[in-house]
Amino acid sequence: MASSDQENFRRLAVELRILENTAEALQARLNLVNAALTEINFAKMTLDGVEKETPEASLFVPIGGGSFIKARLESTDNVIVGIGAGVSIERTMTEAKETVQNRMSELEKTRLSLQQQLVQVVGRIQEDRDTLQDLSAKLSRTERKSNVPETERGH
Repeated sequence: MASSDQENFRRLAVELRILENTAEALQARLNLVNAALTEINFAKMTLDGVEKETPEASLFVPIGGGSFIKARLESTDNVIVGIGAGVSIERTMTEAKETVQNRMSELEKTRLSLQQQLVQVVGRIQEDRDTLQDLSAKLSRTERKSNVPETERGH
C-alpha cells in the first residue's frame, strides 16, 4: 500500500505544479483584461466629456509620462476609433460610444469567466495541498514503522 501512496503523492505533486502554473497564467490574463477595462473605461469617460464640449474648446491631450499638450477641439461629431490590429476608423460620436460600450461588455464577460476559472483552480489547488499533506503524514508514519527494529515491534 505504501507504494500506491507514494505514487499518489508523486501524481498529486505534479498535478499541483500544473495547477499552480495554470493559476499564474489565469492571473496574468486577468491582469491584462483589468488593464484593458481601465483603458476602455477611460476612453468612455473621455468620449462622454468631449461630447459635452463645444467646437473650438481648449483641451489638454495626454502624450504619455504625465505630460500633455494643449489643443483645440475641431468637432464633436466624429471620433477616430480603433477596431483592432492597429486599424482605426472614423465613427460618429454615437457609434464610437456604442463600440466602446460593446468592448466593455465583452471584457467584463471575459473577466468574469477568468475569475470563475481562477476560483476553481485555486479550490483544486487547496484540495490537492490538503491531500498531499495527509499523504505525507501517512507516508511518514509508514516510514517510521518500517524503520523500527523487529524486537521493538513485539515480534
